[in-house]
Amino acid sequence: MAETTQNDSSARAFLKLIEVMARLRNPDSGCPWDVEQDFSTIAPYTIEEAYEVADAIQRGHMDDLKEELGDLLFQVVFHSQMASEEGAFDIADVTQGIADKMVRRHPHVFDAPDQRSATDQTRAWEVIKAEERAAKTETGAAPSALDGVALSLPALLRAEKLQKRAARVGFDWTEAEPIFDKLIEETAEVREAIATGIQDDIEDEIGDLLFVGANLARRLGIDPEQALRRANAKFERRFRAMEVAAADDGAEFADLDLEAQESYWQRVKRTEKTSG
Repeated sequence: MAETTQNDSSARAFLKLIEVMARLRNPDSGCPWDVEQDFSTIAPYTIEEAYEVADAIQRGHMDDLKEELGDLLFQVVFHSQMASEEGAFDIADVTQGIADKMVRRHPHVFDAPDQRSATDQTRAWEVIKAEERAAKTETGAAPSALDGVALSLPALLRAEKLQKRAARVGFDWTEAEPIFDKLIEETAEVREAIATGIQDDIEDEIGDLLFVGANLARRLGIDPEQALRRANAKFERRFRAMEVAAADDGAEFADLDLEAQESYWQRVKRTEKTSG
C-alpha cells in the first residue's frame, strides 16, 4: 500500500511538471523566453545541468543533488514539449521508450531470471546494445564498433568511449607499459610540431597526446574525466591558497614575478603534504 501511495504521488508530481512546461510554452500566455527557445538553444543548458548533477554527487550534497536532478528532469520535459508541438513525439513516448529499452536490456530480470554474474550481465548488455546500434545503422552504411558514440560528448569523455569500443574488438594494449612509450613518442611529436610553427600541426599533436593520456587512464581503471576534475580542484585549491599566503605576507600575488609565485606554489604543496 505504501508503495502504491508513493507511486501515485510521483505520478501526480510528474504530471504537474508537464503541465507547468506546457503553460510556459503557451504562445499566447506563456513565458516569452521559454516560447522562443528551440532544441539547439536548450541543448547547452541540458549539458550544463548534467554536469551540475555530477558536481552535487561528487560533493555528497543530497539537497543540491535533489535540486539538480529536478533541473535535469525539467530539461527532458522541455525537449519533449517542443517535440510534441512539432508532432514528433511526446513525454509519454520518451518514458515508454526508456522503460521498454530497460526491459529489453535486462532479460535476466524481466524475461528469464538467472544467476549470471555481473560480468556476464555486462557482456550480455553490450551484445544487446550492439544489436540495437546495428538496427539503427542507415541502409547501405557500413556498421562499425564505434557506432553510437555521440559527437556532442565532451572530448575527453568521447575519447574514453571510443577507446572502450575499440577495445571490445581487440584493438587495445594488454598492459599499461607500452602506453608510456606512446606518451614519449607523442610528446616528441608535439615538440617537432612546435618547431614548425604550424598551428594545425601543433593542435593535431596536442590532441594525440591528450588521447593517449586518456587511454592510459582507462587502461589503469581510472576515469579520465574524474581524474581531470580532481586535478582542476587541486589546482584551484592550491592557487587560492597561494593568493592567501601572499596576502598574509603583505604582497599582491599578481604583482609577484614567476619565481616568487613558484615559491608560494611549493610552500602550499609542502603544507598540504604535512597536513595530509
